[in-house]
Amino acid sequence: MALTESNSFENGTLAPQFSLQDVVTGKLVNLHELKGDKGTVIMFICNHCPFVVHVNTQLVKVANYYMSKGIGFVAISSNDADSYPQDRPELMKQVATNLKYPFPYLYDETQEVAKTYDAACTPDFYVFDANLKATYHGQLDNSRPGNGIAVTGDALRKAIDAVLNNEAPLENQKPSIGCNIKWK
Repeated sequence: MALTESNSFENGTLAPQFSLQDVVTGKLVNLHELKGDKGTVIMFICNHCPFVVHVNTQLVKVANYYMSKGIGFVAISSNDADSYPQDRPELMKQVATNLKYPFPYLYDETQEVAKTYDAACTPDFYVFDANLKATYHGQLDNSRPGNGIAVTGDALRKAIDAVLNNEAPLENQKPSIGCNIKWK
């Protein structure tokens, strides 16, 4: 598996708008419907990436904890499902259902949303404040498949806590590392 780091995304940047299909409900949803009252986390993930598989359980824990505090969570898969059939929408629905994702799992078939966010890898995490201004773009934590470090979500948790506490964005934002988005 080739390692890809997330690209930079400047703090203060407004979250690009989007409308995508939720693979579980089949509904077309947009960012304004999904954003949290106090902040929003947007995650670019996919079904097959070993880095995402490694953190999936923690993603559910983090989302369940912070959604009750007014943070919205959105997961988006932008992979080319023709070349990577395990990332097809019907299999995304199966993963979301099996893992009990508490957040919508959206399919970015045209890959335009990933491009507007300059997303590069899976997983790729973005945190926005209540006004949808970027405050964090980086890793979940220091754990990677096979490195022996426990998956805690501590980097993402600190970024979300900073939003909830009206604190300045974290100074040390380490990029996420994972599989590259599978472009068409």
